[in-house]
Amino acid sequence: MTTQECRPDVRTPEQGGVPLTTEPRAPHAQAGPADQAAPAFSPDTDPLEIIRWALEAHPDVLMPSAFNLNGVVLLDLAVKAGYQGEVVFVDTGYHFPETLQTRDRLAARYPELSFVTLNAGAHPEDGQTPSDLYATDADACCAARKVAPLQAYLRQQAPSALLNARSRDQAATRAEIPFVEAGTRVKINPLAHWTRERLEAYARDHDLPVNPLYWDGFLSVGCWTCTRAVRPGEDARAGRWAGKGKTECGLWAGGNAL
Repeated sequence: MTTQECRPDVRTPEQGGVPLTTEPRAPHAQAGPADQAAPAFSPDTDPLEIIRWALEAHPDVLMPSAFNLNGVVLLDLAVKAGYQGEVVFVDTGYHFPETLQTRDRLAARYPELSFVTLNAGAHPEDGQTPSDLYATDADACCAARKVAPLQAYLRQQAPSALLNARSRDQAATRAEIPFVEAGTRVKINPLAHWTRERLEAYARDHDLPVNPLYWDGFLSVGCWTCTRAVRPGEDARAGRWAGKGKTECGLWAGGNAL
């Protein structure tokens, strides 16, 4: 395993960087168009088939991850399909200790992957943003601490595609995502049609190191400042930025989406 600690420069909007406020703030967003160059996968297509296609069609594919349940399952499937590339995680400085521990457990389990941590060692008083920005403008906090570092790294690496773990049942913002999404970079979503129950069953059957917070009701784990446990009947991402009219950090929805 090769573990890298990278801290790309975060540029201001005037310098061509990501603006400090991301859109949309509303909880609904339109899915990106399906990539017409991709095979016509059916909802029942095995994710392994989609990942193998991705590795052949996009040998430079890169995987961003926050190590939630979906991400842990995708990591295991990707390795089974032959993926040996990078897994890129952005340390915002506000992650739960359990999330960082999950990252380290995964890195030990999958030595064939290269785990890259951007902004390694970030913390609330590091001067990147005002320490209370998450409370006054959550969009701006996400843009500066999460979106900008990853966008900077992607400009540097220039992958043609991103392998990611989003699924349709996570939130309304993701209800129509296709397996392969066209865009500046092709976004490949092998788990698009997997339900939470199926993901949980896979994780249990394969004894995967799921973030322990998940089993305490944190069905989607982000920064501790903006994440709570999900209540009965809520979707998996309802605990993210609760009460802020926001369900996406800006990586996958809005004008600065990947």
